[in-house]
Amino acid sequence: MKTEGLLFAGCAVFFAVVDIVYWSLSHDPTGTTALALAVGLAFLVGFYLFVTGRRTGMRPEDRRDAEISESAGEFGFFSPHSWWPLFTAASVAVVALGVVFAWWLAILGMMFVILTAFGFVLEYYRGIHIQQ
Repeated sequence: MKTEGLLFAGCAVFFAVVDIVYWSLSHDPTGTTALALAVGLAFLVGFYLFVTGRRTGMRPEDRRDAEISESAGEFGFFSPHSWWPLFTAASVAVVALGVVFAWWLAILGMMFVILTAFGFVLEYYRGIHIQQ
């Protein structure tokens, strides 16, 4: 995690420099505060990654002589033939259009989101996929 920590520490330094330049050129308190918060956030994440990296030790991603197969592990099960993600995304798009155009369309879209989310989550809990 040393690489990730250095990346976020570099972002914190970059945002700090940009914050100083921004304040000196604009004297805008809102943008300066937002950039200062970005500095703090990047520093916080970088510090966490440094501390966690020291506790956990070297990962295969941190070694130059590591093989790809060393870091391969269980990532979970992803259905190769599921149509539910498409229907769920279309339902969310209907909700977004409903927010823009008409409240009744947003409500109809939310009903579709609930139905497609149930279908997406419970896809393998019926038929031959039920374990007995």
